[in-house]
Amino acid sequence: MNNENRREKKWQRPTLTPHRAGGLNKFGANRYESVRDAIDGVPVTELVKEYGSPLFVFSERRLRENVRRVKRAFSARYPNVIQGWSYKTNYIGAVCNILHQEGAWAEVVSDFEYEKARSLGVPGEFILFNGPNKNRKILTRAVDEGAKLHIDHLDELALLEEVAREAGKVVPVTIRLNFDTGYTEAWSRFGFNIESGQAMEAAQRISQSEHLKLTGLHSHVGTFVTELRAYTSQVRIMCAFMESVEEATDCLIEYIDIGGGFASHNALQGVYLPPEEIVPSAEQYAEAICDTLLEATNQREAQGKNRPTLVLESGRALVDDAEELITSVVANKRLPDGRRSVVVDAGINLLFTAFWYNHSLKPTRYLDGVPEETVVYGPMCMNIDVIRQSIMLPPLPTGEPLVIGPVGAYNNTQWMQFIEYRPNVVMVNEHGGVDVLRAAENLEVMTQQERMPEHLSQPFPNSLPNTL
Repeated sequence: MNNENRREKKWQRPTLTPHRAGGLNKFGANRYESVRDAIDGVPVTELVKEYGSPLFVFSERRLRENVRRVKRAFSARYPNVIQGWSYKTNYIGAVCNILHQEGAWAEVVSDFEYEKARSLGVPGEFILFNGPNKNRKILTRAVDEGAKLHIDHLDELALLEEVAREAGKVVPVTIRLNFDTGYTEAWSRFGFNIESGQAMEAAQRISQSEHLKLTGLHSHVGTFVTELRAYTSQVRIMCAFMESVEEATDCLIEYIDIGGGFASHNALQGVYLPPEEIVPSAEQYAEAICDTLLEATNQREAQGKNRPTLVLESGRALVDDAEELITSVVANKRLPDGRRSVVVDAGINLLFTAFWYNHSLKPTRYLDGVPEETVVYGPMCMNIDVIRQSIMLPPLPTGEPLVIGPVGAYNNTQWMQFIEYRPNVVMVNEHGGVDVLRAAENLEVMTQQERMPEHLSQPFPNSLPNTL
């Protein structure tokens, strides 16, 4: 053959791939997902070059769009709505302040989260204080600052009554309820149960107190709830209890807090259909909840009562798809069963939600080679450090970046100081610039809370042998 007419082809390593059910069909092999080369117009390669890998990247634009959409969906369907921001979902300060700028209150569940909200400038009167662990010191502060206190159990009720008595105040309180909606698993470990009579007993005890008055009801029926009937059932049960408790005591319920639990567009493990097909929109959640609440409170005006304010405590649905994680390939391996695997520089230390979701992983460019079923491991020295058990990916050279998302909910709050440093968190702002929200850790950060006793200050005795 004439050398001038011969086209040289790039050599590719031969592979043996075992046949697996579902891998091929009459349309051919599954191809990997589309590429993700930029985040809000900023190239991924530039972000990695400037801020390193792994790297968390927020979109300010998407975050503001999300909270505005939820707020608009509910306020268009019900007259009085308060949007609470669930701090435990992501309490990076800049993220919280974006949501507060959009009108969201702070919903907190601990001393730390309460103090975080106050340090960001949130007035106590705009804080919803949930959770089963509130000590005397934080309750005293919360009472003094006018926070909305949600009582979880009788011991807290008794402690709060003491704090209110010492402060010489009558403190408005909310009780957390639990019950069976028929559509979700009952979260019976939180609050007072309606069916057993615990909730009514708590309400009657509050009505007999000189220092507490019942003004609100709260419940949370689950997490990643895609069944709208769970919320319609929740609202009906809470409104029925509201009528019963107002009749049995002299209280007047001013607001009903339905918690959160709205799903994001992440792919939940064990669910066959994709999130695009099963996750309701903000408008669908709002319609189911608001229509039911309007119907259930239709007679209140005739009774001389106002409709209760509706309180939401959204988290995941607001922030999840506003953050992505850039990671880079460290190594390629062939497993004993023939599957290909890759090791990346972000593991479950950063991506706790890998235990729950089949996260999307996208290359930043189209790559040569045949996509294969691939196991994606993190860098931890632990066998459970798996980002994806199975995903179709092309051959990936070392150093190649991948974009994982959505990752905005529960990862920056549940990440671990384990084996690796926690990386930079940045945000692409609405003007296209990039801001650092949390700087990468180093040895000083990791050890700053440690204290070294004097007798342990030398690591080795002088007599230690220096050979193996």
